Amino acid sequence: MAKIRAFFFFTLLLLSSSFFIQVARSQSDSDSDADAELVAETVKEGEYVGDDTHDYGVGNYNPAPGVETVSVFPKNPVKLVVAGQETELLVGLKNEGEQSVNVVAVHASVHLPFDHRMLVQNLSVMSFNNASVPASVQATFPYIFAVSKFLQPGTFDFVGTIVYEIDQQPYQNTFYNGTIEVTEAGGLVSVETVFLVSLGVALLVLLGLWVRTQLQSLSKKTKKITKVEVGTRTVDASMDEWLQGTAYTQSQSNKLKKKK
Repeated sequence: MAKIRAFFFFTLLLLSSSFFIQVARSQSDSDSDADAELVAETVKEGEYVGDDTHDYGVGNYNPAPGVETVSVFPKNPVKLVVAGQETELLVGLKNEGEQSVNVVAVHASVHLPFDHRMLVQNLSVMSFNNASVPASVQATFPYIFAVSKFLQPGTFDFVGTIVYEIDQQPYQNTFYNGTIEVTEAGGLVSVETVFLVSLGVALLVLLGLWVRTQLQSLSKKTKKITKVEVGTRTVDASMDEWLQGTAYTQSQSNKLKKKK
């Protein structure tokens, strides 16, 4: 019985984990939808120059006041990245300042999730020319990257940065600082699929144990029940013959003779 309770507790833990995953995913989807509204309102996209290793891509600058950034993985809300294949990311920039913003480059890097200081890979730098965003205007900038095909599947931290200038002064914003799920090319099984299958198997095993326990309990109760008959008492004919000649029968006969 203790094993069943422990297994039941473990299953409840899996269910609660699944619930929080669904809540987190719903929150992520809603945030992505809100960000998509900003990214979709593209006013002017800069001319893409190409991958570059310009100094702007490796600088460390502060964000400018009044400049907000968001990002969206188009048609990829779970942020699934296939190793060795290109992944598209849209960066939205909203200029609420008083001066125009000149977008220079977009770059990103991949880190270990348990130690953000451990750099896994520096991704490509995409530079732009004539990417000016006037005041009170929103714009979208595409960023296409590919992680190494030799990168082991799993969860990694992804940090994306957009570099821009205001009055020839460089600034940068981190438009994404979160996790991505890296999978092998052609891999059909994800971590979530494995979790859901494991949860389903656990529920089936728990249901089987519960049914077995109920059947055993019902069988024990049936054996303990004794048959009790109530109603009119009946006397067997053989019992009447056995009683013939007893003191009780003779006393009854004497009483009948006296009455006569």
